[in-house]
Amino acid sequence: MKKLIVAAAAAGLMSLAACGEKTAGENAAENTAAALENQAENLEAAAENATNEAAAANLENAADNTEAAAENVADNAATAADNAAAANATGK
Repeated sequence: MKKLIVAAAAAGLMSLAACGEKTAGENAAENTAAALENQAENLEAAAENATNEAAAANLENAADNTEAAAENVADNAATAADNAAAANATGK
C-alpha cells in the first residue's frame, strides 16, 4: 500500500513536471521531494530486512515520516507556484 502511495506521488510529480517551464525553486522542491521518497523506500526496504520487530517498526515509522515530509515539500511547492501565478496575474 505504501509503495502504491509513493508511486502515485511520483506520478503526480511527473505530471506536474510536464506543465510548462519551472523555476529554480520548483525544480529544487521537486528534487527534494524525490530524494525524500527515495529515502522512504530505502527505509521500508531496511524494515523488511530488520532482524527484530522493534527495529522494523522504528524503520517503518521513519519511512512514514519521510513520506509525509516529501508530500509536504510537494504541497508547499505547489502552493508557492499557485501564489506566484496569482501574483503575476494581478500584477503585484
